[in-house]
Amino acid sequence: MAVGDFAARLGSVISRTGPADYRDPVRFFANTYPTAGLKELLTQVLGRLSGRSGSSAVFRLDTSFGGGKTHGLIGLVHAARDGGAIPNLDEFSSGVAAPSGVRVAAFDGEASDPSNGRAMGDGIRAFTPWGEIAYQIGGLAGYELVRRSDEMRRAPGADTIAELFGDAPVLVVLDELGEYLRKCPDAFGRDQLAAFLKALFSAIDGSARASVVFTLAVRPDGRATDAFARENEEISRIVGELESVSGRKATILNPTSDDETAAVLRRRLFERVDVAADTVDAYCALWTDNRERIDVHHQGGEARTALEGSYPFHPDLLDTLTGKTATLADFQRVRGMLRILAKTIASVWAKRPQDAALIHTHHVDLGEEGIRREFTTRLNQTQYDSAILNDIDGKAGRPALAVSIDTERFSGLLPYASYVGRTIFVHTMAYNNELRGLSSAHLRYSILSPWADLNFITSAEAAFIQGSAYLDDRPGAPLRFNAEANLTQIIAREERGVEADALRIELDSRIKDVFVSNTGSFETITFPAGAFDVPDDMGDGKPRLAIIHHQALDIGGSIDEVPELIATMYRRKGQDAAGLRQLQNNVVFLVADERHALHMAATVSRHLALRELRRPERLGELADHQQAQVVELGRRSEADIAIAIQQSYRHLFYPSRTALGGGNVTLDLATIDQTSASERPGSGQTQIVRQLASIGKLKAAEDQPDQPSYIRDRTPLKRNGQMTAADLRAEFRRDPALPMHVGDDPFKKLVIKGINDGIYVYQREGLTAGKGDPVPSIVIDDGSIISTAEFARDHGIFPRREATTPTAPVDGIPGGGVTGDPRVPGSTSPEGTATIATPSGGGGASTAPVDGGSAAPSNPNVQSFNGEGVLKDALSTVFQKARSARVGNVSTLAITPFDPAHFYLLLNVVESVPGATRKAVASIEFETAGGSTISVSIDGTVGDAKQTRDYVEPQLRAATDRHVTANISLTFADGLALGGDEPEKIIERLTKFGTAAAFVEVTAEA
Repeated sequence: MAVGDFAARLGSVISRTGPADYRDPVRFFANTYPTAGLKELLTQVLGRLSGRSGSSAVFRLDTSFGGGKTHGLIGLVHAARDGGAIPNLDEFSSGVAAPSGVRVAAFDGEASDPSNGRAMGDGIRAFTPWGEIAYQIGGLAGYELVRRSDEMRRAPGADTIAELFGDAPVLVVLDELGEYLRKCPDAFGRDQLAAFLKALFSAIDGSARASVVFTLAVRPDGRATDAFARENEEISRIVGELESVSGRKATILNPTSDDETAAVLRRRLFERVDVAADTVDAYCALWTDNRERIDVHHQGGEARTALEGSYPFHPDLLDTLTGKTATLADFQRVRGMLRILAKTIASVWAKRPQDAALIHTHHVDLGEEGIRREFTTRLNQTQYDSAILNDIDGKAGRPALAVSIDTERFSGLLPYASYVGRTIFVHTMAYNNELRGLSSAHLRYSILSPWADLNFITSAEAAFIQGSAYLDDRPGAPLRFNAEANLTQIIAREERGVEADALRIELDSRIKDVFVSNTGSFETITFPAGAFDVPDDMGDGKPRLAIIHHQALDIGGSIDEVPELIATMYRRKGQDAAGLRQLQNNVVFLVADERHALHMAATVSRHLALRELRRPERLGELADHQQAQVVELGRRSEADIAIAIQQSYRHLFYPSRTALGGGNVTLDLATIDQTSASERPGSGQTQIVRQLASIGKLKAAEDQPDQPSYIRDRTPLKRNGQMTAADLRAEFRRDPALPMHVGDDPFKKLVIKGINDGIYVYQREGLTAGKGDPVPSIVIDDGSIISTAEFARDHGIFPRREATTPTAPVDGIPGGGVTGDPRVPGSTSPEGTATIATPSGGGGASTAPVDGGSAAPSNPNVQSFNGEGVLKDALSTVFQKARSARVGNVSTLAITPFDPAHFYLLLNVVESVPGATRKAVASIEFETAGGSTISVSIDGTVGDAKQTRDYVEPQLRAATDRHVTANISLTFADGLALGGDEPEKIIERLTKFGTAAAFVEVTAEA
């Protein structure tokens, strides 16, 4: 029998249509269990139709929906109409022979059509119960007796009905009167139906061989709970009034009692059931062996009897359907159970689970839509859809809690968590709150089988309870589902489902959002893997902020030394960390706190869970107020992430002459006290700026400038007396003892303050600015010279004195000079001797010839022209001198820079001069702080000379004494023509990236 066939229809049986299981009387009775109520109904009604005295004339089947009413009426119709052809009728009628010649009429309110009329035959359309009954009993002639009553919708009188009946035995069956009443105009329908029932009962009572059987779907208290509750209660009131007036009551019968349900189900669902004694023995032994861990009410002899009576169903399944599910208003007890069990049997037969010696409650597979809809749609329990989808069996692509637990913990075993969820759900389906749910002991009893491990059941129960979003979590509550989710549990479970990769990607992105900003004080380097990821150059003029990945390094509340990862990145640079970092005061390192890192990750995980729940299809699964909560929590999670990240990233390693723990890494540690946070991109830099500014380590444009005297005394400016602005600015990126400058404005404010305070003198391209002069515009390059006031006074720079030419630098100290130095205008020295002066001993100057440089030519046919000063001016001067002497081509160009740093700068640019052979010659000697003397000689290609820079420059800065001679020469094999613009192009190339000061000489054939 198809599952849908359990929905019996009386009208189709009367018309001899519909499924054969109901239409064929022999087949019908073969599939029907002879319940006591059905036997009593058939015995009494058939006795009345046979003319047996004392039999009641009016019978009322008064049960809740699904209790076997319609099934009993169909059996009665078959027995009255075709009883002689039913082989096993004696099984149902207790010896009463089937009468012959019974005229049967049945009215099915579900099939009625009081507005349009129902086709009866002979062109007749009946509009009322009396019209349909008259035609079925007397055909066209019978209908003619009540035609006007039917057409006018006026109930006929009792005599008219009695005339219709005549002397032959008559059975009138009335079903679904409540639905008919709903289809009629309210007052008109009620009044006429009451009059018809009064006349019908009177006519039946006056005929010795007539009987009427009607159904009434109300509870014993007179209340109805089905879709036509109001109309059924109205009919109950009408019948009560009729019984009160007549003094006669209808005989009330119940076709199926609760204790017969199992037998009815077996008869309807199976052709034959043989109780397997070994299965019964195995279960009873299992219950006895585990009596301390299962429900005490399901042990001993009564448990065996119950199992034998319910076989092949587990007793808990039938007990739950009859004792709990049947209390729901929309549950049609027998019919509903037949539908659920038939689909469950089909599912079990298809899947053949290992533990299916009995059909348990947990075999009701809610993952199958047909079974799920029996509970949610047919029982009007759609509010539990979300509980099923989220906790028990979800949609494809998003496994429910139980399925996830089974996959992770019970792979290859029984699906214990699914069994737990299904059992709890079926036990939840009850009308009364006290019936909803079950205890843990009862759960174990329900699931336990010879193939199930009790420890696994307990483990699955614990995991399901912990993860469920819909279980009632109130203290002392039984295991049962709530229709509305526990939002906290839903979010927590969604968090547990966040994939590690998704979490890592989102968290990394959020950290970048917090600390990276184009308008912030720092250039941010996120998650450097080593020194090679942290550049050692000026960049965009901002100091660098290196954000260390929290999985690479996190630290606790107390730390005594700089972690090796940070120390390496701070001291080294380049691939494989092969080089020494020069700009050590240009980078800070931010590290996560291990105590807050987990909370940071959890906050992002929660955000991802809320984002998933905010998807429309997921949001629709929640109650309205929960939807609003999820949206608000999702909005708040944005700020929560920013706060969590900034609370975690709070350890800041910054350059300082006070090394952490007294170590040899010039980094100290500041712990940021998080007072506020913002979710704006880059807002995390605010706390870092505030922390460094509070300890005087960071200077921004709006801050007060550094003390010029401190900077003078801390840098080579004190020792040398002069530095280029570019070199002095670079000290702020090199020296960990100095403040870090955000951009160039703090340095410019420092220089201006130094000028105004009489500590510095500023020179650029003929401009000299000292105390009392108008504030100049500070340019930071190699052409701008900053002198101490003492040096400027001693060398006649400021206060100003009459001078014929500007001064030139000495040994990297632009503007200095000594008598006899060829770089100083007005001094005398042997012609053709190029020197570079360096501090020696007490800080004087010495000279030395430079091999391969600009020594005076011994050939009288060779002319030489020289100049000095700012490189651009010196080059222009020598080329102009050569042109004035009517020289057409020059063969060599020699440059002797005044500052060793400019020597290395020029090495980079001379390579761009075409058509020349380039050579670098230098002699470098210096004394270290430890008293060692080191010499370096260079005589070779420019490319090889460049490779010494990383070593030489830091050593010269730290040296206590030094002596440097250096020269760069360019030889033009074909000569450099002075007639065109080639000299100017060379000047542009050599001065493109800075303004050095140098002695320059060119030679030409006479």
